[in-house]
Formats: sequence, C-alpha cells, structure tokens
Amino acid sequence: MNASKLNPIMSTYGRQPIMFARGKGVWLWDTDGKRYFDALCGIAVCGLGHAHPKVTEAICLQAGQLLHTSNLYRIDLQEQLAFKLTAASGLDNVFFCNSGAEANEAALKIARRYGHERGVDCPVVITMNGSFHGRTMATLSATGNPKVQKGFEPLVAGFVHVPYGDCAAVNALFNERDDIVGVLVEPVQGEGGVVIPPVGYLEQLREICDRHDALLMFDEVQSGMARTGKWFAFQHESVQPDVMTLAKSLGNGVPIGACLAGPKASELLQPGMHGSTFGGNPLACRAALAVLTVIEEESLIERCKILSRNIEAELKRTLEPLAGVVQVRNKGLMIGIELDRPCGELVARGIDAGVLINVTADNVVRLLPPLVMSDDEAGHMVSTVCGLIEAFCAAD
Repeated sequence: MNASKLNPIMSTYGRQPIMFARGKGVWLWDTDGKRYFDALCGIAVCGLGHAHPKVTEAICLQAGQLLHTSNLYRIDLQEQLAFKLTAASGLDNVFFCNSGAEANEAALKIARRYGHERGVDCPVVITMNGSFHGRTMATLSATGNPKVQKGFEPLVAGFVHVPYGDCAAVNALFNERDDIVGVLVEPVQGEGGVVIPPVGYLEQLREICDRHDALLMFDEVQSGMARTGKWFAFQHESVQPDVMTLAKSLGNGVPIGACLAGPKASELLQPGMHGSTFGGNPLACRAALAVLTVIEEESLIERCKILSRNIEAELKRTLEPLAGVVQVRNKGLMIGIELDRPCGELVARGIDAGVLINVTADNVVRLLPPLVMSDDEAGHMVSTVCGLIEAFCAAD
C-alpha cells in the first residue's frame, strides 16, 4: 500500500513514534500515559509550560467573545499588545503576523523598501553563516545553511553571508559595495547550535550600520520573550535595533509573530504594501497579552537568570570533564552541549528516558526548557540529560 494512504500527512518531518495527549507545566503525557519532561518547549514555544492557567483562561474567554474581524478595522487587543511590546523593546511600532518566518519576511521587505527609498535598485542584506530565518523562499535564502537550501534553487537574490561573530567581515563588505541596506542577525544562533557571539558583537554591528546608513535587524524569534534572562537578547548589550522580529513563545503555542520597527524603519510600510489576513487577530493577541502578564507577575526574567546560573554550573561540573564533550554554553535558558561527534541518536534515547531534547547542527544537544521550572524539576532535567550524555560518551 502507498505510504501516503497509511498517513496522509506530508513527510516534511522525521517524526518520533510518540503522540502526546495532554500537558501540564513542564510535563507531557503520551497516549499510553507515559510522562515526559519537556526540555524543548515545542522548540522554544511553550516558555510558560503547558496549560498555564492564566493563558488557558485568556484563550477560553476570547474564544467565547470574538476570534476574527480582519485588519481592515482597529483591534483593541492588538493595540494593547503593541503598546506593551514597544514599551519593553524601546521600538516604535509593530506589524503582527502568524510566525517567525512571516515576521522575518516583513523585516526583509522593510529593508528592501529602505534601500529603494535611498535609490538602491537591487538592495542586499547581510546575513550570517549558520543562521536560520525561516522556510519561505526569502527567509530560506537569507538563511546561512546550504543544507536546508538544497533542492529549492533558484534562491531569492539579495543576500550575502559572512561568518557569525565576525564584524571585520561585515565591515569589509560595506566597504566593497554600495548596495547593502541592512544586516539581519540572531543575537544567539539557536538552530545553528546555540552559538553565542563575542561580547560587544551587536554593538559593533550597530556602529557599522550607523556609519553606512544601513538597518540593523535582530531575529529574536527564538531568543526573545525572556528566554535569555532579558525581555530580548539584544538587551544584554547597550544597543538598539532598527527592526526586531518575534514569534515562538510570544503566544505560548497560539500562532503569532511580530515585526517591530524603530525610527529609521517605522514608517516605511504604508497601506497596501504589506498585510496578513489572520495576523494579530483577537485570539492570538489575547494569548500574547496573557504571556506578557505572566512573565511580569511571576518575575520570570529574574527566575530565568537564577535557573540559568544553577543549570550552567551543574552541567559544566558534570559534563565538561568528559572526553567527548567539547563545550557547554548557554544564554539564559538557551542551552547547548556540544559533543565531538554526531549525536542525533540521543533524541530517541531521551524519549526512552522520559525527557524531550533536540540535537541541532548534528552534534549539539539543545535544551530550551520552560521558564516556569521549579528547582527540583530543573535538577531532574539536568541529571537525566547528564546521564544520557555520560552513557553516550562512555559507549564510544
């Protein structure tokens, strides 16, 4: 029988052979009743864990009132959310959409519009090797990973890639050509292996962009919303972007993305230039407002810092002495454990052990746990993951 007749879902994912029935806090239960610690959060989405009561209440309330009207009309909850996000970021205004890729598409359109207004006919944006910005054709082209681009050529023109963390390479490109209109960069590379740039990297990029009158754009789809111990990862440095994108944990599972803009970019998109049918609808904005409220009321930014310090110390104490472990690195609760060999099989071993993890860049165990972990839950995650890696390294 044709495999598609057995499962009519397109095979765009190498899915694990489990199915979840419910979740609460840091835990998920599969359809057989087995419990798992969710150290991945749906890939940095459920930062408040599963079924958080305040988010659940907000969704249920809004579902009984109004789901959708379209952006042809004002939406009160959208405006409330925009005020909160601009206050937290220091940026001026927001375009709401449904995903990180859509948010990055909006950022790239802003950059191209900025270039055309400066008389640049074929605007170019600098992005970084190892980056990931989405699966649409423009964001795929912006992504600095030939592996995910293969088979989808011709790519969208207008991108040039340089090594991540290398400001000299960025500066050299600006000096060589006059068609560069912006730089798009992740303050921490998530899909690239939880790669943290040198201190001052973002500030240097700001100085270069200012000198060349270009836009500095931060992709905070994975690193935003308190994940690194600040509202946004760029706030670890004294720097302000012209454009910033958000998604993932903004809605704690309800699809929503956002593209924020500062003074140089906030008026570039005018009526008729961009849009989204579902973007910023009342349900999504109500959920996102609940997420921001919980982060504030439960002091999760400070909590993230405490958890980060404790988890980092224990992971380094246990794992860094091991042969086979190259480095433990983290920014808040974006955690990467780099091994000296491919380690994709650890995902299945984790499932057997009751913990959901991810391996990215072939040899980096990535942890993106909920911000709402208790100390005991964090300890359970660390001890389980350390046990998996110790056994894996010892076997080879």
